[in-house]
Amino acid sequence: MTRPPAERGETVRVSIAAALRSGALSAREISEQVRIAEREVGDHLAHLEKSLRAQSERLVIEPAACLTCGFVFEARLRHGRPSRCPECKGERLSVPRFRIE
Repeated sequence: MTRPPAERGETVRVSIAAALRSGALSAREISEQVRIAEREVGDHLAHLEKSLRAQSERLVIEPAACLTCGFVFEARLRHGRPSRCPECKGERLSVPRFRIE
């Protein structure tokens, strides 16, 4: 069942920024709060990251980690969740979390 889109007085990215200023959130939590599809969150985060630089703020990414071997995806450039660990090939991964500082 799909939800109806939220009525907005502000843009999606402004809504995401406001949510991220209150604490670290995963892409799923962002999509639930802002009422957009989870697959759209990564694109908005990439654009928001560039916009924040002009405001002397930054998007902080708490990287995903493998729950099996402990590998941390520190060098990952994409904002989405990785599908598998490059070390052990495990699929039990924590989700990346995002916040604004």
